[in-house]
Amino acid sequence: MSERPTPTLREEDFLRLDGQICFALNSASRAFNGLYRVVLKDLGLTYPQYLVMLVLWEHGTTPVKEIGTHLRLDSGTLSPLIKRLEVAGLVHRERSTEDERSVHVGLTEAGTALRARAVEVPRRIAAATGFELAEIRDLQTRLHRLTAALDAAVPQA
Repeated sequence: MSERPTPTLREEDFLRLDGQICFALNSASRAFNGLYRVVLKDLGLTYPQYLVMLVLWEHGTTPVKEIGTHLRLDSGTLSPLIKRLEVAGLVHRERSTEDERSVHVGLTEAGTALRARAVEVPRRIAAATGFELAEIRDLQTRLHRLTAALDAAVPQA
C-alpha cells in the first residue's frame, strides 16, 4: 500500500478562516443550535435543558455532579438550568442523605411523560442533516476521537 501524499499548505493558508477546523465546528454547532431552538420549542426546552433531560431519561435520578460530567458542564452552569426545569415541573431536586453537599436530580411524572414527545427530536435533526444513518454514526465516532485527542493535548494543571 502506498501512503497518501500530504497536502502542501503555504504559510498564508494556515490563517485562512475557511481552513480552520475550529471555525467549521463552531459554524456547525451554531447551525445545530438554531435548528434545535425550532425543534425543541414544542417541548418548551432549550438545547441545554434538553441535554439534561437526555441524561435523566437515560440514567434516572442522578447527582448534579454526575450530570455535569456527562455534559462536560460545571455546577455553576447546571444549577440555573436545573432550577428552570424544576420550575417547569419536569424535575425535582433533593439533597443526598449520605452527603448533604450532593444534590440529586430526578424526573417528575411530567418529565417522564415528556420523553414520549422528545423521541421525534433526533429523527427531525437527523433528517435535517441530509446524512444517512451510517454517515451520522461515522461523524459521531470521528468527533468523539477528536474530543479525546484534544482533551489529551491540554496540559494538566
